[in-house]
Amino acid sequence: MNLARYGHCLRGVVSRELLRFVHQRSRFVAALVRPLVWLFVFAAGFRMALGVAMTEPYQTYVLYEVYIVPGLVGMIQLFNGMQSSLSMVYDREMGSMRVLLVSPFPRWYLLVSKLLAGTLVSIVQVYVFLAIAYLYGVQAPLAGYVLVLPALVVTGFMVGALGMLLSSFVRQLENFAGIMNFVIFPMFFLSSALYPLWRIREGSYLVYQLAAFNPFTYAVEMIRFAMYERFHAEAVSISLVTTVVLLGLAILAYNPARGMMARKGGSGE
Repeated sequence: MNLARYGHCLRGVVSRELLRFVHQRSRFVAALVRPLVWLFVFAAGFRMALGVAMTEPYQTYVLYEVYIVPGLVGMIQLFNGMQSSLSMVYDREMGSMRVLLVSPFPRWYLLVSKLLAGTLVSIVQVYVFLAIAYLYGVQAPLAGYVLVLPALVVTGFMVGALGMLLSSFVRQLENFAGIMNFVIFPMFFLSSALYPLWRIREGSYLVYQLAAFNPFTYAVEMIRFAMYERFHAEAVSISLVTTVVLLGLAILAYNPARGMMARKGGSGE
């Protein structure tokens, strides 16, 4: 097979995911409702109690709604990554996953293509949210909206690979929905998405330690610094390493000769 066929396969997987996203308008609305509620409602209530003092990467005192926008961007990608993995469980139940995984293309390429498709969908959602936040008055430097794109790609792959790994352990759609709640909410709330780490440390050192150990914290900080034209080397490094590890584990888990697919006696069903 030549590169043209690989490109055709990638376009097919991405187009299928984008078409599914277009036809599921409720998914798009739900992806925006969650962060917008935090931005419009919770931020207004927490503004006085949780005002954020000057901290990196901000050059001056910022309001709470300014601080949480990068965290809400991470929320969009986290929920979308789990939603994409939920669709993989559904496809496996319906049998369409078998059609994809028994194609002549390498399994790792098909899974990476699936992750790329889900990441592109999440990036579309993120930029729509950022446009609404911009009109609301939360405005980052214009260059930051371009510089944040690589961070969004890395974060999308990281949370997507995590969801893909989890989906390999679950055979029924109903079970995966429950597992999502035990992953999404701890990852999101035990991070710097809503509160700075220094403020978490003031409240509870144990929670601070958990948040500092949480890879999602570094993904959020990578997004936050990129939006304000700064580079956070530690956050980028940890996010990249976590992405590679999770992606490797997910590919191994979907290997019919090894991993969870072998234990379940199937090649994706």
